[in-house]
Amino acid sequence: MLSPNRLTVFVLLAAAAAAGSAQDLTGVSLQAQKQVVKYISELSNLHCKESVTQEKLSTNGHVQTTERSSYDYLVMMEGTGDDFQLNESRLETKAGPHKSLPMLVTNGFSTLLLVFHPYYSGAFEFEPGPEETINGTTAVTVHFKHIRGRRTLAALALRNREFPLELQGTAWLDKKTGQVLKMESTLIDDMTDIGLRSLNVHVEYSQVHLGATTGVMTLPVLATVEVTTPKQHWRNSHSFSDYKIFGAEAEQDPNVRVKADKKDDANPGNQPTSHPQPKEKP
Repeated sequence: MLSPNRLTVFVLLAAAAAAGSAQDLTGVSLQAQKQVVKYISELSNLHCKESVTQEKLSTNGHVQTTERSSYDYLVMMEGTGDDFQLNESRLETKAGPHKSLPMLVTNGFSTLLLVFHPYYSGAFEFEPGPEETINGTTAVTVHFKHIRGRRTLAALALRNREFPLELQGTAWLDKKTGQVLKMESTLIDDMTDIGLRSLNVHVEYSQVHLGATTGVMTLPVLATVEVTTPKQHWRNSHSFSDYKIFGAEAEQDPNVRVKADKKDDANPGNQPTSHPQPKEKP
């Protein structure tokens, strides 16, 4: 049975060494692993705008009700490349009118490509598929399936409990670079015993130019999550745009001089003191 107010499905934004040894990857899949490691290392330097559309559908697929909201979105990383934790930060900038019907809450699915990260790849089986063309780019398909008993990427939050979700799906990887272009995922088995009949995830990635220093990165631009239960049907769409790099730089106006305290022996030469000011990089 579902909570009467809210059903939450999310990707676990945390990483630790998965049980067992890492899955051996070869060729373009190994390239994808390297790209995902780089992506995670840069992710905490980025913020963007996220627009979310929540839809509740009828049994025949027609939209019954819709809610729209917008957020300032960023993912914060703590720890090192060997032991890290990712946390989403979503500051609502625009909320739609509140409706009494329960709505599906989804988050974290833009990081579905973590299946290729070394700390999660050992929890999945990978199988190469045929080549396809995605928006003019030759792509290699890779099928993935969670190994029962290993660490999972996603969970269902229900009645103050978290139920791990076992996922399978397909990733489309750029044949030349290994960049993830698109991913689709579903449940391996339905979970009707706790009220979840199906879960379908679709994520699209695109190259985004972030300035002369960082260059171009492949980043999520769209994530669609569709969930059905024995009695209800939801669809959420997340779009990501206006990516920017943020950071801090220390600058000092050369025309400003700060007089040193006569009692301060730490600055005997009366050198100007600099005052760092936060500055957003273009």
